[in-house]
Amino acid sequence: MNIKREDILHLASLSNLSLSDEEVKSLGKDLQDIIKYISQLDELDTKDVEPTYQVFEMKNVWRDDEIVDQGVSREELLALSAESRDNQIEVPKVL
Repeated sequence: MNIKREDILHLASLSNLSLSDEEVKSLGKDLQDIIKYISQLDELDTKDVEPTYQVFEMKNVWRDDEIVDQGVSREELLALSAESRDNQIEVPKVL
């Protein structure tokens, strides 16, 4: 697989990176080497290997959503906040 200069510049643009010509060449060589290394997996015979989706014995634990009464009202909780509006806690803008 041959990586084009335009592809590298496109990836850099998506990543909001500015690259010099030397960095583009270096990155192109590095990506070629990585792809060449990974393509070695194509040589493996996996005909009798069962597909593995999860390597650990893990399962999702599903439960019903239940509202548990904590013995405090919404109004009491909102009264604890510095500011509230429309039954919601108002916080400073982050962005």
